[in-house]
Amino acid sequence: MKRTLKKFQDFKNSLNFNFIELKKTDDGIFFGNVCLEKSTGEKIFEGENFINISFKSRTSIAKILSNLFPYSFKFKGKKVASIEGVLQAIKYKDKKTQNLVLKYSGLDAYHTRGCNNYDFWGNTGLLYWQGKEIKRNSKEYQTFLDELYLSALKNLLYKRALISSGNKYLIHHIGRDNINETVLTRYEYESRLYYIREFLKVG
Repeated sequence: MKRTLKKFQDFKNSLNFNFIELKKTDDGIFFGNVCLEKSTGEKIFEGENFINISFKSRTSIAKILSNLFPYSFKFKGKKVASIEGVLQAIKYKDKKTQNLVLKYSGLDAYHTRGCNNYDFWGNTGLLYWQGKEIKRNSKEYQTFLDELYLSALKNLLYKRALISSGNKYLIHHIGRDNINETVLTRYEYESRLYYIREFLKVG
């Protein structure tokens, strides 16, 4: 993994990601001229040039690319049930509890945050992996995220789903932008999927 990680990071540094901002109005949330979520709550998950990733989507590709989808894979020697399980587990300092959360996927994984004072990490800026502190706002944490998503490619269904998205812009319109409010911002998520998909194209 270390070799792949280094190769990916060098590759990532050679590209530019065109992050597309969303426009929020009284009518809804817009991606360009497309209303992703109307004020009525109606959502669009796939268009001609985008995929709006959501576990609640009725569009297959948008659903299966979600962090919540139950893709099992090995990450840093641990068998995990989903990407979301890892993203929730790192909010726990206690290793035993963290290892338990790693076994969850779907909305169950997301809701494990209710078992923790999950706002606390935002105040301290600290996350944890197997008892080791990781600063949220650090290069080390960005490397952690790179390794997480590269590890997910070991699950062939996840890898195929990412490749199947073609050249469409992968967006997560409900994602947050403030690093003190989320362990994965919209930019961190969308850019990482873009870079990994391009990385797969060059083999």
